Amino acid sequence: MLEAFGLSDPGSVRPNNEDCYLIAPDMGLYVVADGMGGAQAGERASKLAVDTLAAFIAKSGHATAEMLAQAFQEANNHVMNAASNDVNLEGMGTTLVAALEAGPEILIASVGDSRAYVYQGDELIGITEDQTWVHEVGRKLGIDETSLRSHPMRHVLTMAIGVSPELRVHSYTLKPQAGAEVLLCSDGLHGVVGDGVIAEALAGNGNLESKCRKLIEAAKAAGGPDNITTVILRAK
Repeated sequence: MLEAFGLSDPGSVRPNNEDCYLIAPDMGLYVVADGMGGAQAGERASKLAVDTLAAFIAKSGHATAEMLAQAFQEANNHVMNAASNDVNLEGMGTTLVAALEAGPEILIASVGDSRAYVYQGDELIGITEDQTWVHEVGRKLGIDETSLRSHPMRHVLTMAIGVSPELRVHSYTLKPQAGAEVLLCSDGLHGVVGDGVIAEALAGNGNLESKCRKLIEAAKAAGGPDNITTVILRAK
């Protein structure tokens, strides 16, 4: 059983919020998506992906990693189809990270650079791997971390929902300890504040709402250049 809370904020610069999140404890499903595209297309992409994912899981029955990956593919198909049928939505896409309860385990799947972390034993551990140029190309080329932080390709995704029919879904399985916290977030958080700040906000026995607010305020205090979304799950 999980306790959960989520919060989203447009940040300090952008006028609209293209992030979308879902907390559906009846399905054991928790999702964060960070949309992209001109006009309102990013908002459409993130919400369509989240809604499609939830609908697929609601009718699929037993939770498995394969089923979660299939739900991501279904979301990819729906976003691509919507974009192909409306010129105003052309080029839209979204990241997607989801956590799904499966007995004592939590299944995690991700596309793009929205992330999942686990905080347990006073340690913050990254679960997901970013599908970005920096992670998949820049580091393999041996470019140092300082240069990567200002590299012109640093925001480029190598994979996103709605961009290509060839989708690579990263899958993970987590068995959290009682009291452990799982954080799902968009890059408006992890791209702005460091792991130490995130760990500090998750530490202690405070309620999940206050922890979400601390994370969002930390990102806004650091400039808040992007939309910020946090969903925290606590294992009971």
